[in-house]
Amino acid sequence: MPIFVMSDLEVPIRGRTYREPDGPHSVVVRGRDLVPALQHAVSRPDCATLAVVGVPDAIPDLSALSGRKVIAVDADSARLHDFAKAATEASAEVEWIRAARPSSERLAASLLPVGAVVLAAGSSSRMGGTEKLLLDFDGQPMVRHAIEAASNGGCHQVVVVYASKDVASAVDGAAELILNPDAAQGMSTSLRRGLAGLRSDMEGALIVLGDQPLVGSRTVATLLRSWRREGSRPAVAMASSTPKPRWTPPVVIARELWPELELLEGDSGARQLLDAHPELLDVVPAQGRPDDIDTPDDYAKIVRLFPRKKPTRRA
Repeated sequence: MPIFVMSDLEVPIRGRTYREPDGPHSVVVRGRDLVPALQHAVSRPDCATLAVVGVPDAIPDLSALSGRKVIAVDADSARLHDFAKAATEASAEVEWIRAARPSSERLAASLLPVGAVVLAAGSSSRMGGTEKLLLDFDGQPMVRHAIEAASNGGCHQVVVVYASKDVASAVDGAAELILNPDAAQGMSTSLRRGLAGLRSDMEGALIVLGDQPLVGSRTVATLLRSWRREGSRPAVAMASSTPKPRWTPPVVIARELWPELELLEGDSGARQLLDAHPELLDVVPAQGRPDDIDTPDDYAKIVRLFPRKKPTRRA
């Protein structure tokens, strides 16, 4: 979604434009230019979000913001509170950032929310009858590590696509659950259901595998920051640790590419789309390791290299 900057602000965020865009968009404006921004909102029902940097002392009529998202930025807590109260009374969804000059990263995170799709409906066919996502890693089922990495890394919504009731039980309320009764037909079915389960305000999707316990929140945060930067491509993925240059999940994919993902069939996933169109992808180095667990040997290796930390005894 384009981000229309109506004031003299430097906003190095993907989709930034200083020209009024066609179609759905968000607006960023200084408080002193709020009235023209409200007039713009009245004339453009497709203006979904308004970010106000430095809220004005005199709050104008905010009824034009009804049903929209409002991001208020200011260093004065009292002024923020009054503005947020007025916007809420106008039936707007309000978020605020207490800062005189918000970092572009914080503003970008609010304007470009990302939802995570944790793929956890595989059959674990190479694990010899064991459901790999339930295997213990650092004291909890493996699938919980993917959920925590996505949540703590900055995703605004996390959905887990599952087929096994045991996996659903292991999630234990840590994320939204989406059953995929067609999981045997391949990964594409899980990808479709996961994308369909993300809220309409999600501008990107983080596709993460449930069997990558060494992908942590720092990895996710790095990918989200890279994807939100001005000039970034529609997809951003983690660089593989193998000698041969290659990208690996997790990968963040802009909403504009979701229709193409939804056309995939069988055991196809994001790789089939992005390998065929490398011009759509940025690959960035990130902390963590993308190792996935497919076999008992894979699991034994991970546990051997990264044993569970023993609790420290207090004297």
